[in-house]
Amino acid sequence: MNLILLGAPGAGKGTQAAIIARELSIPAISTGNILRAAVASGSELGRQAKACMESGALVSDEIIIGIIRDRLAESDCANGYILDGVPRTIAQAEALEENGIKFDHVVSMEVSDETIMDRMSGRRVCPKCGASYHVVAVPPKKEGVCDVCGSELTTRKDDAPETVKARLAVYHKETEPLKEFYRSRGVLRPVEDKGSVEATSAAILKVLGA
Repeated sequence: MNLILLGAPGAGKGTQAAIIARELSIPAISTGNILRAAVASGSELGRQAKACMESGALVSDEIIIGIIRDRLAESDCANGYILDGVPRTIAQAEALEENGIKFDHVVSMEVSDETIMDRMSGRRVCPKCGASYHVVAVPPKKEGVCDVCGSELTTRKDDAPETVKARLAVYHKETEPLKEFYRSRGVLRPVEDKGSVEATSAAILKVLGA
């Protein structure tokens, strides 16, 4: 079963990808992770990606699709995989198809902008040990203080309200049109947010017939 998870930043794609991967015994492949691995490996595509990143330029679709194609050809993907992070645009979706990469299901995680703003503005991280919290869902024992090491918790720049609004605007403009792209191919599976990680996982597995 070859899957993509679509959804706005903060929709919970990474969390759900890990759960579904475990349930279906297939790898969850984060584009960011395989990009970093390709750079570390020193492969031809990795060297090209590194040159882009060091110059401050965006890594081209051609390089990203090449790295994904190489990763999906590895033996652990023989029975399927979950791709998280690509495609982000129609152009990337078309490039994947041109490379023979097609999907059985495209799960669209439907979460309102308001819910995402609440979720992300409530996130806190420990700059020292990396532990993460949420002021409502996973609060620390003592407000503003890390349970693990006692350091003062901070808000990541990515979670600041103005940054979240900007990221949502980009998502609606560039990535949301993918829903219609995959609906026209008969593989779109919308799943409404269920309010908890467990309930949303169950809903996703249900639409996948798993």
